[in-house]
Amino acid sequence: MQLPPHINPPAPKRTAASGRAPVYALVGNPNCGKSTLFNALTGLKQKVGNYPGVTVEKKVGTAYSQHGQPLTVIDLPGAYSLAARSPDEAVTRDVLLGRRSDTAQPDRILCIVDATNLERNLYLVHQVLDLGRPVIVVLNMMDLAAEAGMAVFPDKLAQDLGVPVIPCEAVRGKGLIELRLAMSRPDLALSKHAWDIPGAIAPAVAEIQASLVANDAKSPLIARAESLLLLTDQDSVRVAGSTPLSPRTAEILAGWQKRWSAEGMDWAGTLVSSRYDAIGRIAAEVVQPGTVNQGPSPSDRIDAVVTHPFWGWVSLGAVMCLIFVSIFTLAEYPMNWIDGHMASLSDWVKDSMAPGDLRDLITDGAISGVGGVVIFLPQILILFFFIGLLESTGYMARAAFIMDRLMSRVGLNGKSFIPLLSSYACAIPGIMATRTIEDAKDRLVTILVAPLMSCSARLPVYLLMIAALVPNERVPLATKVGIMFLMYFLGTFAAFGFAWLFKRTLLKGEPPMMIMELPPYRLPGLKDVALQMLERAWIFLRRAGTVILGISIVLWFLSAYPKAPEGATPSEQLSGSFAGMAGHALEPAIKPLGFDWQIGIGLISSFAAREVFVSTMGVVFNAEADDGDTAPLREALLKARWPNGRVLFTPLACFGLMIFYVFAMQCVSTIAIVKRETNGWKWPLFQTAYMTGTAWVLALLVYQVGSALGF
Repeated sequence: MQLPPHINPPAPKRTAASGRAPVYALVGNPNCGKSTLFNALTGLKQKVGNYPGVTVEKKVGTAYSQHGQPLTVIDLPGAYSLAARSPDEAVTRDVLLGRRSDTAQPDRILCIVDATNLERNLYLVHQVLDLGRPVIVVLNMMDLAAEAGMAVFPDKLAQDLGVPVIPCEAVRGKGLIELRLAMSRPDLALSKHAWDIPGAIAPAVAEIQASLVANDAKSPLIARAESLLLLTDQDSVRVAGSTPLSPRTAEILAGWQKRWSAEGMDWAGTLVSSRYDAIGRIAAEVVQPGTVNQGPSPSDRIDAVVTHPFWGWVSLGAVMCLIFVSIFTLAEYPMNWIDGHMASLSDWVKDSMAPGDLRDLITDGAISGVGGVVIFLPQILILFFFIGLLESTGYMARAAFIMDRLMSRVGLNGKSFIPLLSSYACAIPGIMATRTIEDAKDRLVTILVAPLMSCSARLPVYLLMIAALVPNERVPLATKVGIMFLMYFLGTFAAFGFAWLFKRTLLKGEPPMMIMELPPYRLPGLKDVALQMLERAWIFLRRAGTVILGISIVLWFLSAYPKAPEGATPSEQLSGSFAGMAGHALEPAIKPLGFDWQIGIGLISSFAAREVFVSTMGVVFNAEADDGDTAPLREALLKARWPNGRVLFTPLACFGLMIFYVFAMQCVSTIAIVKRETNGWKWPLFQTAYMTGTAWVLALLVYQVGSALGF
């Protein structure tokens, strides 16, 4: 087999000697152990963010060779092929082809392959070798291949591909020393890999390659690899940040496709089949399948239960209940500890500083604002501990498989289930958990509806309004539970309803079809789980905490200025403050809902966090709820009147206020996270508008229809 034309000698290799650390890209199929290997190589020296312009995670870390040389490692999203069918695969393709202006093209590539599924994994390796870059193949999960009775020969694979092949068991750390030694080599040879391009396709490859070199400034090898991808019709995904093709190259490509279409030729299928023929010959020489019938594997026996039509639901229900209960119960103690220490810090500042605006800014603005975010950290850690555990063991794929049929009825797939469930605790970790959803539209719809699930921050509002709604001194337990259940039901029903609506209108697409590989069960990698928890906690604190801090300081300023005359009550201060002015300005819009300007201040202040509404009402009506005792505040609310003497907190107004909080986007930290996850303000603004608009309309209907019926 001969190499095709238009191939020049390789460019000089860039190493640390040229002034910087070599940059390695980690590529591989999903579930091949790529992330485990990345964590093993880089440890805590990782940076996590998003690729600009696209909601795909970017992970960069620093590894060290056996000689202490720093090596930059980029963990690219999992991909089955460089012919992209998802935004994740598009980012991997664009980084390797040098299409992204925000990420330099890697010097070298680590291809991680699953030894138990070698032929399927070699398709991506085959495409990567076309790029003409130094490549190291990591043959992972050799222990699982041995357990399956397979014999895999790394030396033979290295001979066939012409690149180093390192057998490895990333979970146990086996093979890491050999891998670091291979990564340390300054003279990694280029592969002599070649394969026969079908004769009918070869002229098109040569012409497109020449155009990419002349018009798109591509190197000959990259141009050849890119021309092969462009002729694969599955490669249709384009993402923000990638460099577009020149008009001339696009014209040549369209011309060949038009010619082949007229001839009835399946050019893409011909290319794919030819590549698989070459891979099949390699796999036949490298893998010796087991000859003994070993019967069902342990994974098969477990799946017989956890994917069973009945017992699968029982198992899933038990797991979800454990997660749900843990988020609320286990997090309570550290949350109370954080809350207590924040209060102690605030008291210390008050004792250490003279009264004044600066002290109030620190205590009521900065400490209160940061505390309002940090208090959710235990929930974040617990949630991502379970998510990491489920992913590491292989159960997450089974949970999504079980839920897929139910979720598909509203236009989503099973992977949306856990983010929505976790949003009952807090929408922020729920939205962050949507990163497990590959399809961009499904992920966006899940993000848009996640805040409708009643989070724990709504509970204080519900409890206060239930106390004011029922005229008895003690609210019957059945009444409290019934109203609370109704609120949770309304939020859940709305989330599924809007998901159904968005998938059929705004984000219309093909019905979701979830094709998912069920990986074998493995013992959890606790180190990987711990690293994931730390990554998510830091992202949460850095991204949400800074925004909340700024907003809290702004809200403090609005409620503290302009200053009321000396001797004014807290309520008078609020009434004359900028926040009070905003409440008065808001009153015409909320008066039809049965709310006045004082409730308007609560609505405005609760944008920092929903539960702030309760403390704001305590200040407005000069009746703080002490140690969770809402009785004084309840009495104050029941005595509140309109200027004409009419009762303010009527049962209809209380019920309408609860409805409003079920649907309204009253959480600036959630808005900030949505902005970060969608890389712009378009979707958080739309989300705020549709949720708050729905809340206003439904609260209006409750109050006006109820009043007309004499309630």
